[in-house]
Amino acid sequence: MKAIPISITCLLALAGCQTVPDRLPQAEPAPAAACYFPTGQSGPSETLSVVTESIDVLEAWSFSLETTDTELGLVSASRERELVGYYDRYDYDYGYGSGFRLFGGFGIGRGVGIGVGGSFGPGFGQQPVEVERVSLLARDGHLRISRDIRRFDHLGDLRESYSASNDDFCRRFQQAFEQAAITQGAL
Repeated sequence: MKAIPISITCLLALAGCQTVPDRLPQAEPAPAAACYFPTGQSGPSETLSVVTESIDVLEAWSFSLETTDTELGLVSASRERELVGYYDRYDYDYGYGSGFRLFGGFGIGRGVGIGVGGSFGPGFGQQPVEVERVSLLARDGHLRISRDIRRFDHLGDLRESYSASNDDFCRRFQQAFEQAAITQGAL
């Protein structure tokens, strides 16, 4: 009988410690109830007018259109703004706005090597940004809104990301959508 190496024994012991998640990933917080509302228009021809009115509202709010699919009734848009004075309170390694990262290493193998490098370019003159994305789905006389916000630091690293399908945004969108529908109907 061969002896089992200790590394395999440790690997088998760790494999037994794995757990399976108790639920699938989901948006947290859950989208507000106001993010799903009736448009008063149903049918394939009305879906086009709902998509058009939604695009008008998003463009009035300075969103740039990313994708649209009129057959599905899907619209995706985003807007970006600079965050002046934004910093990550948990990131003190490099200092806010320093724009300097130092990489280095040490290794022993067939040879000995030490490496050190620096990067001065990526951080100078860049501002942290917030990217807000909105997706709309017009189907069966209803409109569903999904919104998320991502914040990137001055080095371009993602620092915050959360679902922002809140009651305030969805109610303001619904009011603007209804106003756009009235305006389109009057023309």
